[in-house]
Amino acid sequence: MLCEEKFYSVYNKYPQAISFSPYRVCPLGAHSDHNLGKITGLAIDKGIHIAYGPKQNGVIEIISLQFPKRAQWHINSVPEKKVNDWADYLRGATWALTKKYALHTGLCGVIEGSLPIGGLSSSAAVILSFLTALCKVNNIVLSKQELIDTAFDAEKNYVGVSVGKLDQSCEVLCKKDNLLYLDTKDNSYELIPTNPNMKPYEIAIFFSGLEHSLAGSKYNMRVDELRAGVYALEALSGMEYGKFNETNARDVSSEIFRQYKDKLPLNWAKRCEHWYTEFERVEKGAEAWRDGDIEEFGRLSFESGKSSIVSWESGAPEQIRLYEIMTQTEGIYGGRFCGAGFKGCCMALINPDYRESVIRNVTDKYLESFPVLKDKYGVYICESADGINCEE
Repeated sequence: MLCEEKFYSVYNKYPQAISFSPYRVCPLGAHSDHNLGKITGLAIDKGIHIAYGPKQNGVIEIISLQFPKRAQWHINSVPEKKVNDWADYLRGATWALTKKYALHTGLCGVIEGSLPIGGLSSSAAVILSFLTALCKVNNIVLSKQELIDTAFDAEKNYVGVSVGKLDQSCEVLCKKDNLLYLDTKDNSYELIPTNPNMKPYEIAIFFSGLEHSLAGSKYNMRVDELRAGVYALEALSGMEYGKFNETNARDVSSEIFRQYKDKLPLNWAKRCEHWYTEFERVEKGAEAWRDGDIEEFGRLSFESGKSSIVSWESGAPEQIRLYEIMTQTEGIYGGRFCGAGFKGCCMALINPDYRESVIRNVTDKYLESFPVLKDKYGVYICESADGINCEE
């Protein structure tokens, strides 16, 4: 493993251990968790590795194989504000963990990502892998929910991205050959086993060649537009309402949205349209998976992707083109953007019998549209995987 080799070359010793967090895909439930919606998710067998060892002086020293410049800070003096570099997610993780636990040991580590950055929840995977390592060297054992909550706190309240708990939950709770069906309102979840009668599937990741950052995208703006629409719905319908940033779509029924949506500004109405229809798609999708109907599940995922383009208005032209090609390719059950949908990847559930023709068709048509991305574009075939478990 490259991170292990790099660790040895820098520190002239082997790492004490290697932590791992998988990436995740969300076939249904996109742009929903930040307003307490329901989601589905699958962890995949690719992710973030960190080769690490303890530092008794309390210093944290991190090297990334993807980014230049080594990052350093002390466990007891994390910068109060983000530095605006790649290591902010890890500073945030340290900051969040120290709010509940006294740390006595730092660490040195090398981070390696097994896929290009963009849409696979790489930020959450980095945080979770790092938290696992930091807990190990400090003899801290977190429950699964503590691990999810700490990672969420780091990304939302330190880095400043208006995320929900979808990414962290998938990467911790998922189980191989099961679909995670999670209600982010109360954190209740179900792992729905793959029906033995379901047609076989693989998870294809089509990387557009464009990397992204949620913090630098229109992600936060879309969340604010949704919340503004919901806040207006509460006022229009005579509901009691409080602080704007505590408003959630889950607290306003779809019936109220249908009744008053024509009174909303167009953009607010569009964001609400996506949230409420996505909520319905998730519930239908969970039942389709339970019944072993991957064609229906895939159809709903394609429908979700269309809603992300039309109603949520996300997606770079390259990503939208990938999605369009996927909908026209035989052997793809369904798919959509990964993550926030501002550059990055698309995911698809594919029939393994069509693997080669799917790869060829999508690749040829995409590079015909964007030949300049030939050296950056990539296709990765993945399987479902277990989430990490900090309790072990």
